[in-house]
Amino acid sequence: MTAFVSPPVVMILAGNDPSGGAGIAADIETLVSLGCHPAPVITALTVQDTHDVHNLLPVESALVLAQARAVLADLPVAAFKIGTLGSADNAAALHELLINHPDIPVVLDPVLAAGGGTALANSDLIEAIRDLLLPLTMVLTPNSIEARRLAPEADTLEACGMALLARGCRQVLLTGGHEPADGVINTLYGNNRRLESWRWPRLPGEHHGSGCTLAAAIAALLAQVQSPGSEPAMLSAFYRAQHYTWRSLQAGYRAGNGQMIPNRLFWAETDRDHHE
Repeated sequence: MTAFVSPPVVMILAGNDPSGGAGIAADIETLVSLGCHPAPVITALTVQDTHDVHNLLPVESALVLAQARAVLADLPVAAFKIGTLGSADNAAALHELLINHPDIPVVLDPVLAAGGGTALANSDLIEAIRDLLLPLTMVLTPNSIEARRLAPEADTLEACGMALLARGCRQVLLTGGHEPADGVINTLYGNNRRLESWRWPRLPGEHHGSGCTLAAAIAALLAQVQSPGSEPAMLSAFYRAQHYTWRSLQAGYRAGNGQMIPNRLFWAETDRDHHE
């Protein structure tokens, strides 16, 4: 009898969304879908629905660290995925955590605002992300709005990508869903240059948790490769993560009265149809 090989462990450090569309719930669905074991560390509690975030309560930084350290002492974490942080104190705590685990790749989704527009990061937190976390990040996944806020000195999106590399990120996947164009163009920056661009058909409506899905998918795929820093492995992971995210959005459904929820288990419905 063949022994079962346990799936790679990805630690999620993000906020809880009680609507189930974004945050920890989105990350767990994505990681399980792509063959990983999620280890969720809660950084913030939110009052949230599919329209917007109505309130946010950061978890105490000492408790964030305690959650993470308990898991790291017990499970072989293969990647970190970071989302909503809630406070500059939490960013500082994660900086302390990450510098003690330099061999674990970090995927950072810099969540600065909710899909409905509510700000989720004040100036202190943005500064902490820039100064403390970007230098420790393997992959940063900002949308165009977040990129401009993190690199206000840049006058174009290309310049934003380069400025974020200069702040220490190894690679930046800048997503173009908020830009006025027929399609969505996502651009990858690394090695002091633009490495690749992908164009995806624009889907109708707005989706809740699309950024979480993409970042978690990248983390899941990096956790499964032997050399996550190699360029071929990275490019394959970036393409597969975008394809998975696009398929999830394409199969999205309306659970509430606000934004659509990505169907991150679309593949299960396909498998079910084949067996019926």
